[in-house]
Amino acid sequence: MQECGPPRQRATHTIDKVSLIDFILNLACLLLWLNWRSLGADPLSKTTPATLAGTLRRAEPQRLKGWHLLTGLLLMLLLRALLYWQIGPAVNWTPKLRLVAIAISFRSDFLERMLLFSGLSFAMALAVFYLFVLLLSFASQDSADPNPLQRFLRMQLGWVGRWPTPLKLLLPLVLGTAFWLILNPVLANRSIIPSVSVKQRMEQALMIGLGSYLIWKYLIGVVLFLSLLSTYVYLGNHWFWTFVATTSRNLLAPLRWFPLRLGKVDFAPIAGMVVVFILAEFAERGLVELFERLTL
Repeated sequence: MQECGPPRQRATHTIDKVSLIDFILNLACLLLWLNWRSLGADPLSKTTPATLAGTLRRAEPQRLKGWHLLTGLLLMLLLRALLYWQIGPAVNWTPKLRLVAIAISFRSDFLERMLLFSGLSFAMALAVFYLFVLLLSFASQDSADPNPLQRFLRMQLGWVGRWPTPLKLLLPLVLGTAFWLILNPVLANRSIIPSVSVKQRMEQALMIGLGSYLIWKYLIGVVLFLSLLSTYVYLGNHWFWTFVATTSRNLLAPLRWFPLRLGKVDFAPIAGMVVVFILAEFAERGLVELFERLTL
């Protein structure tokens, strides 16, 4: 049976499938990373006889080691680069990485570039995950009794989680700027992007650092929507909904002085989502225009 549809449409569907595969593999790599980070959090791995729990021991030794997970992660990044190198040219797939104001394209017929794309694609997924973790960390800090999710956030951030909120807020700008300052010469030396002066590189890095905050709009939207849902639909007394309520209340703190409540109806979550997405849209447009001017 012949495949229906025009050739261009079939090619587009194939390219979308490869991009979906890349997204799924990024999630798999992220799970390997989180499992590696979580090995030290096993309550039975570091217990002492001073408590009842300290007398508990595993019935069998733990077989999975940290280096197993890291090796599996590196192998997956390598194997998927080989996969992209094989199937990319056949389906005319050109993978891209979007950094707010710029889209970096990688030719799939060069193995070196597929290796670079594989690593950078996972690095971007990891950066997005930790940006979300960072936002949840300082937006939910009012809880006196840490729930499992907050303990997970603290474990992922480590000593950074104990930083004051102003320093946490500056972290995306600093790391995003440093990321581009390091990556730009690497990409320019391989003719993936045009070379620019040191001044232009610094300006571009600052734009990308500022643009890293825009990814927060998606998480803020999800949290505010869940808060709105739990307000008007009874979903039980699970700790997760308490966490959502606390986080939502902290995120909406700048709007607390506005009269957004009408009787028993609270419009603050809706207003918060509208404000965040409108501001993010204008900020993204401004950064794109400014980035293009700096590149000329």
